[in-house]
Amino acid sequence: MGDMGTLLPLAVGYFAVCGLNPAGLLVMMGLANIATGLVYRLPMPIEPMKVLAVVAIAQQWSPSMVYASGFAMGIVWLLFAITGVMNWIAKFTPHAVIRGIQVSLGVLLAVEALKMLSSWWLLGLISLAVVLLLRQNRYAPGAIVVLLLGLAIMICRGDLQGLKILELQLPEITLFTPRQAWQAMLLAGFAQIPLTATNAVISTSSLISTYWPDRHVSERKLSLNMGIMNLVFPFFGGMPLCHGSGGLAGQYYFGARTGGANILEGLIEIALGLFFASSIAYIFASFPMAVIGAMMFLVGVELIKFTRDIKMKTDLLPLGATVIVSLLSNMAFGFLAGMAVYYTMKKFFKKEQSPS
Repeated sequence: MGDMGTLLPLAVGYFAVCGLNPAGLLVMMGLANIATGLVYRLPMPIEPMKVLAVVAIAQQWSPSMVYASGFAMGIVWLLFAITGVMNWIAKFTPHAVIRGIQVSLGVLLAVEALKMLSSWWLLGLISLAVVLLLRQNRYAPGAIVVLLLGLAIMICRGDLQGLKILELQLPEITLFTPRQAWQAMLLAGFAQIPLTATNAVISTSSLISTYWPDRHVSERKLSLNMGIMNLVFPFFGGMPLCHGSGGLAGQYYFGARTGGANILEGLIEIALGLFFASSIAYIFASFPMAVIGAMMFLVGVELIKFTRDIKMKTDLLPLGATVIVSLLSNMAFGFLAGMAVYYTMKKFFKKEQSPS
């Protein structure tokens, strides 16, 4: 439940604006969660590709355009995995820049969370208190309790009246054209690549090593995962999917330690897609956003806290450059700025240390 903050609003946009079939989107996402949980036996976040989602919703793409964008991204990440490009990028990305990306994401999540909290401050503060008090409780986990609180509020407000229950709806076969795939890449796909490379691949791999030092998952494997998922799922109504360090931090913060978290999440998503597809957009849109905001805010703070392992003062400049440029523009430019500062400093210090 820890990474629902990005899923709910983007899924609602895909359903309500782009007209995607909730059955295909949720069932494919559920299958991806179950597969990664079984293969890696670790919490492995499965999330929407955010740049593609935002552009698709803003420009009101047709469903076939969304599916075409996922397929095109699948080709990109499969090629990156096969050719070793992703490992090469990761090899030359310094630790300070990785942490800068994570901090930037943490700040962005926290800011977005405050907007959600502002929709109902009292409920948000109560949710924050519940999570902090029960986060380590094995019998009443904070994330589950606040989500049940949100459902209880929906019931009291009458938001669930007229809900269509157990109305079986299967994913449909979906098609698109090569031209649509190329058009989607021009409109948003090429802008998505650097964000996915930094946050969904490099940063996620680094965070896995931080949480589980003996369970390294390489950048190549994460790239391969995304390639396979996005080559297959669009034909069954799946949206463009990726991993993400924010989702991983959220899952870990709220107690996930094994692939069982992915499997349980996947089963819930498949059940929602199969039996509640006709009502799920309304349910997601009606859920109290202040509850999700409280969860997102704590995940954002958790990501910011990773700066504690930055010991060298020389790492502060590339980290700061990454964060500042990311917040002022986007994380792709932040990544490039951090890299430029780091290697410029490295070259400068090498000249300073060389004998005259």
